[in-house]
Amino acid sequence: MVASDLQDADLIHPATQWPDLPDAFGALATTRRGGVSMGPYGDNRGGGGLNLGLQTGDDLDTVQANRARLRERLPGRPAWIAQVHGPDVVDAATVQPGGPVRTGDASIATVPGVVCAILTADCLPVLFADLDGKVAGAAHAGWRGLAGGVLGQTVAAMRAAGAGEITAWLGPAIGRDAFEVGSDVLAAFEAALPGQVEDAFRPYPGRAGKYLADMYLLARRMLARDGITRVHGGERCTATETDWFYSYRRDGVTGRQASLIWLK
Repeated sequence: MVASDLQDADLIHPATQWPDLPDAFGALATTRRGGVSMGPYGDNRGGGGLNLGLQTGDDLDTVQANRARLRERLPGRPAWIAQVHGPDVVDAATVQPGGPVRTGDASIATVPGVVCAILTADCLPVLFADLDGKVAGAAHAGWRGLAGGVLGQTVAAMRAAGAGEITAWLGPAIGRDAFEVGSDVLAAFEAALPGQVEDAFRPYPGRAGKYLADMYLLARRMLARDGITRVHGGERCTATETDWFYSYRRDGVTGRQASLIWLK
């Protein structure tokens, strides 16, 4: 595989939407475009999809071919972790080929060329960088992880590793007009952010006990609680942009896209 197999137009370049991202960092987010997967893992336009998820039911050799295409765009192998919708943070440098599987929903890096990587298909990916150019971070924030504090844990881990002021970018996730949730989700965020969630949940018309949740707004509130106010992104919707993104809520059987950040 060569870099030309995956075109710039197939990718999202966070730096174009992240004005205070220091030059010391590189970042990418993939879409469903530019790969070799077919069927429900394709690009929804008759071509190959860039499914990067090994646990999706897609052919494993095909997923590895997609990962090889992505690898050509990166300074090192992505630190793929086993995501479980929790708050734990992994040192990306400890994720090694052939080594033990590292479980967590976020990773940080302090070494150039170590790539933090998160897989999503509706959940919110958040990339972090400190303004001094010392620490990178990436978090997978489904509603459970978001309410459970994964963003705060990532920020704390970055600060413990020497980060100063931190800026964040919210990658593609399910949007406020598509994310239907129940009262259990509302209750979880009422507990996590007392008095700060009413405007993030709209009653779903005609569906008692159902709401439309604004995950981007909830993430901004969680980040602000931990002192992170430099927050960018948050405009895309994985569920409605069918030609751009995989969406588990929309399709059930589907692929995964990645959000990645590293120190140069």
